[in-house]
Amino acid sequence: MKLGLNIGYASRKLTLPLELIREAEGLGFDSVWTSEAYGSDAVTTSAWILANTQKIRVGTAILQMPARAPTMTAMTAMSLDHLSGGRFIVGLGPSGPQVVEGWYGASYAKPLTRLREYIEIMRKVSAREAPVTYEGQHYQLPYKGPDSTGLGKPLKCILHPERPLKIYTASLQPKSVALSAELADGFFPIWIDPEKPDVFEEWIAEGLARVHKPRADFDMAPFIGVVLGDDLQACRNLIKPGLALYIGGMGARGKNFYNEYAIRTGWADAARKIQDLYLDGKKAEAAAEVPDALVDAVALVGPADRIKGRLQAWIAAGKAGKVGTLVLGSGQPEALRLIAETVL
Repeated sequence: MKLGLNIGYASRKLTLPLELIREAEGLGFDSVWTSEAYGSDAVTTSAWILANTQKIRVGTAILQMPARAPTMTAMTAMSLDHLSGGRFIVGLGPSGPQVVEGWYGASYAKPLTRLREYIEIMRKVSAREAPVTYEGQHYQLPYKGPDSTGLGKPLKCILHPERPLKIYTASLQPKSVALSAELADGFFPIWIDPEKPDVFEEWIAEGLARVHKPRADFDMAPFIGVVLGDDLQACRNLIKPGLALYIGGMGARGKNFYNEYAIRTGWADAARKIQDLYLDGKKAEAAAEVPDALVDAVALVGPADRIKGRLQAWIAAGKAGKVGTLVLGSGQPEALRLIAETVL
C-alpha cells in the first residue's frame, strides 16, 4: 500500500508547505496532491512542487473539467510528464453545478458523459496514433457547430508521449465509479471506513469487466484526515469542520453528492442535521453535529498508539486489494513519520 499527502487548495494567500512535502518525500511517500476550487489553480502548484522535489509524484485532486478543454489538459499533463520524468498524475472531476455554472459560466448537464468524453479525448491525444477526431455531446473535434468557420482540421499532438498518462477521478456515485474503473487508473472516494472497504466494489467490478481490466490495475485512494495528539476529543474536533463542509456545504440541498454518500453509508440522521445547520449559516453548530463515531471511522486521530492500532484496518484493506493508496491530510511531520513507520 502506498502513501500520499493531500495539501488541498489555498484560501486567502497561496503558499505551499514545501518542507512538509520534502519530509513526506524523504519518508517514502509515493505522491502529493494539490487542488483547486475558485481561487488558486492546481496546475501552477503542481509545477512548483515538481520543480522543488526529486522523487515524489505530484497529482491534482482535482482539476475541474469545465475549466479546460480535454486537449489542453492532455497537453498540460504531457508537458509536466516530460519535465518531471514521469512524476505527474492527472486527477479529474466534474466539480459541482454551483461552481461550474457560477464560476465558469458553463453547463453542468450530463457530467458522466463529459467525464467519458474528456478521458477518451485525452487518451487519443497522448496515444498519438492519428490526428484527433471526436464526435461527442460535449466535445467535437474538429468543431462543426453553426458558428464554425469550417476551417478546423484534425491535428496530431506535436509533443511525443514518453509513457501513458496516469488519470484518477473524483467519483462517489455508482455510475461514475464504474465509469472511472473502466477508463481511469484510480479514483478518490473522498473518505471510506476501512472496516467496510467493499462499499464501492460492486461498481468497480462493473467498470473493470467492460474492458477486462484486473482489479490490481485500479487504485482506490481515500482521503484520510490525521491529527496526532494526547487529547482524543480535541483531535476529533479538528476533523469535524472539514467533514461538515463537505456533508453540509458542498452543494445545494438535494444536490450534494457528499451528503448523499454519507446517507448511503449509514449516517442519514447526522447528514441531514449537518446540512440544515450549514446551509443556515451555522457552521460551528454543523461541525458539532458530526458524530465522533464518523470521525473515528474515516480519520486517524488521537495518541500515537491509537493511530497505529487504527492503521491495522487500513493495512488489512490494502492486503485485501481494496485500497491502494492512503492520501493523508495532515500538517504534522510527526504524524507522517508515525504512519510511514507503521505502513511502509
